[in-house]
Amino acid sequence: MRRPLRPWLRLLRLGLHLVAGALTILLLFPHLNTEERQRRVIIWSRKLTAILNVRVIVHGRPPAVRGEGALMVSNHVSWLDIHLLHGLLYTHFVSKAEVRDWPLVGWLAENTGTLFLERDKKADARRMNETMADLLRTGACLTLFPEGTTTDGTALRPFFPSLFQPAVLARARVWPVAIRYRRPDGSICIDAAYYDNMSLGESLRRIARQEAIRAEVHFLPPMQADGLHRREVAAQAEQAIRDVLAADGRDRAPGTTGHPQAAAH
Repeated sequence: MRRPLRPWLRLLRLGLHLVAGALTILLLFPHLNTEERQRRVIIWSRKLTAILNVRVIVHGRPPAVRGEGALMVSNHVSWLDIHLLHGLLYTHFVSKAEVRDWPLVGWLAENTGTLFLERDKKADARRMNETMADLLRTGACLTLFPEGTTTDGTALRPFFPSLFQPAVLARARVWPVAIRYRRPDGSICIDAAYYDNMSLGESLRRIARQEAIRAEVHFLPPMQADGLHRREVAAQAEQAIRDVLAADGRDRAPGTTGHPQAAAH
């Protein structure tokens, strides 16, 4: 049985992987078509989770976007969530605007299709709703985390209905997604979470120290937003995800605080 890599070696490989991603965007992306760029993003994300020894287990079927858009909405536990989903299909994530200013990470996100929202500006919220609705109408897949923040993975916070407005405008399908992280023995891996006042560096160290992480991604049956109010869509999506988490004994009253830096990403 192969011994797991030491934490410092995992972090070194992760750093080299980030640099390789930046070089790919700088040197190759200008010469690639959209489909090939998206394929590269998927491969890069899969390698990132492999470096950190995160095994992804999929339940259900991810959206097969064929001429009609899909809005994926998921509970938010960690920055790993993004790479789990990007490793399964290409999607545009919706993030708060501050993420764009994060060193390297923000630049990588912007160049791999992330949409940035100035959450405190109503005019920007209207702009984002229109942008997202237009993308959904063209058949794109978008992903957001409607809790608006991360948790430690043992609770689900209420969803913000306003984030569902683009799906209502575009009459698009909404795909609830439930994510949870486990240790090899099956127990919940809170060390995979990125929440409260935890720094990104501390989160990386905690994840790198894990022998292995099992990430479970549940793609739940899609809902049609056409004809529904955004509050109805949000409530149905929240309940669908809550049911999955409650079945595992994880869900409790929404009292867990989230990490402000990860909000809406």
